[in-house]
Amino acid sequence: MARAYGLLPISHKKAVEICNFIRDKSLIRAKKLLENVTEKTTAVPFRRYKRGIPHRSAIGPGKFPVKASENILKLLNSAEANAQFKGLSSTNLIIKHISSKKAGSAMHTGRQRSRKIKRCYIEIVLSEAK
Repeated sequence: MARAYGLLPISHKKAVEICNFIRDKSLIRAKKLLENVTEKTTAVPFRRYKRGIPHRSAIGPGKFPVKASENILKLLNSAEANAQFKGLSSTNLIIKHISSKKAGSAMHTGRQRSRKIKRCYIEIVLSEAK
């Protein structure tokens, strides 16, 4: 098994939906799905945080969280590099565990920005398929 853990500057709600979208998929397929999301050809289905989200064809409520997908894709590449360092074959890796947790809330600085910073922790565990 190989893991990667990171503090990413993305919304927790979008991270939860992306994690649910790629959980228990092969690493190659998950990376391809996230690349399609960044190109806006595949939408991420929103199952939990779906209030006011428009419907997409064949999936129901969905969005294209481009920046969040790019950040999670970087973390997936890091987990793949960790797996290769451990001697695991990258062709048959699956995402065994992926989760998102809220990070501590900090405020933007300055006079005009009195908002909270979007941050979340994401943990990815990869394992070889049998």
